[in-house]
Amino acid sequence: MTNLLVITGPTASGKTRRAVALAQRLNGEIISADSRQIYRGMDIGTGKDLDEYGEVPYHLIDICPAGYKYNLFEYIRDFDAAEQSIRSRDRLPIVCGGTGLYVESVLNGLRLPEVPQNDELRQRLATKSLDELKAMLEQMKTLHNTTDVDTAKRAIRAIEIQTYYREHPELAANITPQPRTDFLLIGVDIDRESRRRRITERLRQRLDDGMVDEIRRLIDAGVAPDDLIYYGLEYKFITRYVIGESTYDEMFAGLEIAIHQFAKRQMTWFRGMERRGFTIHWLPYDMGDDEFVDAVVELMS
Repeated sequence: MTNLLVITGPTASGKTRRAVALAQRLNGEIISADSRQIYRGMDIGTGKDLDEYGEVPYHLIDICPAGYKYNLFEYIRDFDAAEQSIRSRDRLPIVCGGTGLYVESVLNGLRLPEVPQNDELRQRLATKSLDELKAMLEQMKTLHNTTDVDTAKRAIRAIEIQTYYREHPELAANITPQPRTDFLLIGVDIDRESRRRRITERLRQRLDDGMVDEIRRLIDAGVAPDDLIYYGLEYKFITRYVIGESTYDEMFAGLEIAIHQFAKRQMTWFRGMERRGFTIHWLPYDMGDDEFVDAVVELMS
């Protein structure tokens, strides 16, 4: 029985529209699996597209202030609460998002201890370069992706977590996943050229819609530029443009390349999930909504 429906895929593949169409047909509510849509005020750059939801309830969007450092422990905790809430209304939870770490952790039934901030460790690491931090982290764990080392702040937090696990082996022993079996995992499949075209078109549209002004407002509201850069992609490149570290053309070219690379890393993660035993049912991105929903319903039955 399908008690959890998951819609995932790379950026610009049209996941939200599909999830909304499924929720409307199946009496569902959507739980976001996007690591940046949780932040309030970060709307255009994260592609929330809230108008697409219509009357469909959604969860784990706009739950934290911009500048906050949300983590996997918090996501698992908040996901569990959202899923229980949806089930209490006899509705179907539908996960929608492209953050592979979140999707896989939920489906694996991963449980993590909360890792407190270690100020002494942070002070010791503050003067180290990103390359030095990456080398330290590689000695502590296998780096499956580059997310942990996108910025020095992320790398320091990853080292902080691994240090905590080493100091508390009894907690680390309890993070063995308990995989779920009650889900159906759907991937929105888009060919490379179409994906690249849609990414570029979407980037131009978001800039036209005021993405630069959005980031200026966040900075004016007191969010530190370094905190915005921490979030990567649009917020990294446009913040650097806003504070005068790059020209507009440099920002656009660098950001376009970075988003293409990000989509490629997403697909690498999903292929890795398949190698790790997950069955992803890939459906074409250009199917009509009704056709897509019919195909998912058939898979569910």
